[in-house]
Amino acid sequence: MVSGVPHLTTVLNGPLLQLEKHILSNQTAVEAWFREQWLLTPAPFYTSVDLRNAGFKLAPVDTNLFPAGFNNLNADFMPLCIHAAQAAVERACPQARKVLIVAENHTRNLFYLESLESLRQILEQAGLEARIGSLREDINEPMDIELPSGKVCRIEPLTREGDRVSIADFSPCLVLLNNDLSGGRPEILEGLEQQIIPPLSAGWSDRKKSDHFSHYNDVAQELAKQIDIDPWLISPLSLQCGEVNFMDKNGSGCLAKNVDSMLASIQAKYDEYGIDKEPFVVVKSDSGTYGMGIMMVKSAEEVTSLNRKQRTKMASAKEGLVVDNVLVQEGVYTFETIGEEAAVAEPVVYMMDHFVVGGFYRVHTGRGVNENLNAPGMHFEPLAFAQPCNTPDKQDMPDSEPNRFYAYGVIARLALLAAARELV
Repeated sequence: MVSGVPHLTTVLNGPLLQLEKHILSNQTAVEAWFREQWLLTPAPFYTSVDLRNAGFKLAPVDTNLFPAGFNNLNADFMPLCIHAAQAAVERACPQARKVLIVAENHTRNLFYLESLESLRQILEQAGLEARIGSLREDINEPMDIELPSGKVCRIEPLTREGDRVSIADFSPCLVLLNNDLSGGRPEILEGLEQQIIPPLSAGWSDRKKSDHFSHYNDVAQELAKQIDIDPWLISPLSLQCGEVNFMDKNGSGCLAKNVDSMLASIQAKYDEYGIDKEPFVVVKSDSGTYGMGIMMVKSAEEVTSLNRKQRTKMASAKEGLVVDNVLVQEGVYTFETIGEEAAVAEPVVYMMDHFVVGGFYRVHTGRGVNENLNAPGMHFEPLAFAQPCNTPDKQDMPDSEPNRFYAYGVIARLALLAAARELV
């Protein structure tokens, strides 16, 4: 085992290597295609993508345009983050010298604050003066919060004068959102003369996951055509269900029909490829994050027979918002495990601009291979990638970690491209 990389059960699974080998053998075509795409559609400033590797299939299950978790990236590859951040800032706002990071509201989450401080330090090392601002109305003076790592994260109140936001006398050229705007678009950020990235339209108050996966399906088909594979191998089947009220069960019949249809579609693909697994479907809020408003089901009856506790859980999302639109998506198994406990794990890949800068594993000892890992009890393995995802080692193909992670980087960049098209 290469030092710094957890041993994965998938290393021993033959079927998984077929797709990875195919991607590796077409590396030149893949990279040429991506280069053309970035010229047409510039990448978002930063993005993280949750992947699931089922062995026979490798696909994204979530794309985050306001990523946290920078503290979990491998410190050995911090230069990648710094160089990518420089490229991203130069493209977004070449004259930028100062950056104001707009934080999420949950200032009590020390793990999130560790990420914020890590992000701030990346920007500083990229040659920018960076400070962190809060939208919370109850923060009216700077707060210094001591973190478990020994670092101190300073959060300061945002103020607005005319068409500019600032922190005290710190008036930045560039405003970097690290708040997904689940609670809506803040008036203080509307109509700024400063460059704001990602744009306000990238927040969950404007975006839908169904739109993202529609774009993802398109780019997956385009790449699949380039390298001659079935796009299903790299793309989850998805259906938007429309309006559903989990509390009064309005729309549950339509949801059940969509679940039934999706299960049948998955089974047809499993039959085509001789996959002896039970299909499952993910029903999740069409907007929002943090693993809220999500459930895994194996039959339509599970949707119609939810008890009150389950319906209440599905009806609530971040910022106390009500879930009224859902996405019905093919469930993708994850057959990767870490440690002696064989804890179920899924890779999370991080990008700045169109560069892969690393990642880590989300691990949950209490969840199965067909369950949501973004839930209380999860932890992260900060060992991350032993080598960058864009430098495969074909001499040792296909079992070396750089090769496995190259395939992860390709699929993550596909999701990044889908997000880029979404924001145009």
